[in-house]
Amino acid sequence: MKATKHFEQVIKSYLLHRAATDELFAENLTKPNKNIEDCITYILNEVKSSGCNGFADEEIFGMAVHYYDEDDIKIGEPIKGGQVVINHHVELTEEEIQDARNNVIKRVEDEIYNKMKAKKQAKPTLNQAQQTSLF
Repeated sequence: MKATKHFEQVIKSYLLHRAATDELFAENLTKPNKNIEDCITYILNEVKSSGCNGFADEEIFGMAVHYYDEDDIKIGEPIKGGQVVINHHVELTEEEIQDARNNVIKRVEDEIYNKMKAKKQAKPTLNQAQQTSLF
């Protein structure tokens, strides 16, 4: 089971935020024998071995912290197959919301313009319509 980039990013963000507020954990996060890929593998193996299909954010974040806290933890083998689903709410800033709204408006305007342009090109010109055949 390979985690998505979004899952990895959520875990990284949590760990970095925790390190910014917890000096002891900040030291654990910089251990040379620890990395995010092994952390994710550890979490996925813990989830698989539990037999459960759903976890609260705090449980998953707790597993990530546990991985960095313990020096001789067994991460397990990478899991093949499966799927990770993230139900994580993303908060957008007002600027991001406005940018998204502007992008949608621009895209719709472009689509309408292209349709109008295509209709205009499809109509025959007066010269073509008024020409009569001699045969």
